[in-house]
Amino acid sequence: MKDHAALAGILIMGAVAVGTALDAAIVRLLAGEIHPVMLTFTRTLFGLLALVPFLVRRPEILRTRARFSHVLRAALKLGSLMTLFVALQNAPLATVTAISFAAPFFLALGAWLFLGEVPGLSRLTGLILGFVGILVILAPAIGVAQGSALLLAVASALMTALIQLMLKVMGRADSALTLVTWNLIVCTVLALVPATWFWTWPTAWQWAILAVQGAMGTLCQLGVTRALQLADASLVAPVDFLRLPMVALIGWVAFGQVPASATYWGGAIVFIGILVLTAGARGLRTSGADAEPL
Repeated sequence: MKDHAALAGILIMGAVAVGTALDAAIVRLLAGEIHPVMLTFTRTLFGLLALVPFLVRRPEILRTRARFSHVLRAALKLGSLMTLFVALQNAPLATVTAISFAAPFFLALGAWLFLGEVPGLSRLTGLILGFVGILVILAPAIGVAQGSALLLAVASALMTALIQLMLKVMGRADSALTLVTWNLIVCTVLALVPATWFWTWPTAWQWAILAVQGAMGTLCQLGVTRALQLADASLVAPVDFLRLPMVALIGWVAFGQVPASATYWGGAIVFIGILVLTAGARGLRTSGADAEPL
């Protein structure tokens, strides 16, 4: 039964990787037509609407012990989404995606500095490899037009890691589904005002794409939660890396993007770092509340 559960977790994470790759493609597809701030609002709005069936059947999901934490987390989430969307619209998809994998390394570093989770030798080695890989990816972009967009991708990864640090604490009081629901509610409210400033009316086709993106984002978030409940993080985390070659293929076929060779070399180093980092936590179960995907 344990092997079946682990396999199910791996398969779910594979589906999440496909979903997040398509999400990145949608953001790029709408570049120049839908502002990233508006994209952030519609992403959370349609994501919240996708949760309505759960709320109708289980209204107790809304019971929470956290208040200000939800607002702070939502603000960080909006920041991470906006910076990521700007990066995806202005830099190669594969390069931005590779940089997004810095989040687990920022998380491990933050857990060490703020939560007293001292890393062992393997996790420390993984941290070093991860940051070396990110520097390899960023090096060719320093001083060029895409450099600022890639730095925004780094900022997005850092904010994602801060969110995950918060979830390590918030998850002790609220369930993962409660955390996801309140995050979408507060994000939608906070994003409404800036979205009206950058508002342009989408076409019917764009509304459909935005609705799919929002629903898919919520399903991916719930999928990561479920995958981590079924399998160890050391098995699940490397599967998420499948979205890098998928995004690279989409970027090449759909948008004619050919990332610099540094993206592939740096991505390979980051992948090894993720393997080493997660191997250091093998055998430990990770709470679903710790998950914060794209």
